[in-house]
Amino acid sequence: MKTDISKGRVWTARIMSGIVILFMLVDGIGKIAGPEPVVKATLELGFTERHMVVMGVLGLLSTLLYMIPRTSFLGALLLTGYMGGAMAAQLRADTPLFSNLLFPLYVAILFWGALWLRDERLRKLLSFKG
Repeated sequence: MKTDISKGRVWTARIMSGIVILFMLVDGIGKIAGPEPVVKATLELGFTERHMVVMGVLGLLSTLLYMIPRTSFLGALLLTGYMGGAMAAQLRADTPLFSNLLFPLYVAILFWGALWLRDERLRKLLSFKG
């Protein structure tokens, strides 16, 4: 069941998804590669270096699922959990509200918004009509 959507909507969804995908690729690869600034930031959030590879792999796996159209909904669900964990870590570290603590929420709005723009089934699922 594919419905035609406007080019503007398609490109807006692609740009929103692209921002999320790029961010998550940099985040995941950074956690796996472990450059000094990433290690320092991770330690400040209360994690150890041995947690970084697991977090990087989970983030990359979720992102990969999000990138594939057939599994994008599952990827978005997994990314939502990942972002929830990121918010919990930021809260635990008592970081600033709008710049750090809510940043994962901003990312989640982008990836769910992109899915909502391009997927009629999701719009119907989230419809508030009776």
